[in-house]
Amino acid sequence: MEYTSRQLTKEFDVTSRTLRHYEQQGILAPNRIGTTRRYTQRDRIRLMLTIRGRSLGFSLQECRELFDIYDQASDGSSQQMWRYLEILEEKRAELEKQAEHIQAVISEIRAAEAKCRLALKKKSA
Repeated sequence: MEYTSRQLTKEFDVTSRTLRHYEQQGILAPNRIGTTRRYTQRDRIRLMLTIRGRSLGFSLQECRELFDIYDQASDGSSQQMWRYLEILEEKRAELEKQAEHIQAVISEIRAAEAKCRLALKKKSA
């Protein structure tokens, strides 16, 4: 099955400029018929995974590297799978650190809210 730029931009709420950028970055590789781009199911899946990866903090370079590793690992290459695992572990550790930081900030905000409420309660009493 093939998809047009318009179909993918509507489905994933991205611009045609985004699709062209992803193509320039080597993430998408549409077939060209004149000036028309036709995207394959593989392109559609890569676009979906790239959008998800970006929302989790992956750079485009990391997304492309993961796709390249996956493509190469399809022959059962242990070396590629180890690299894939390494990237995933690094990203997980980074996200866990960010989550800890967010929790610390939330705790500080809660403490400030409590102090503010206490001060307001004292003023109204």
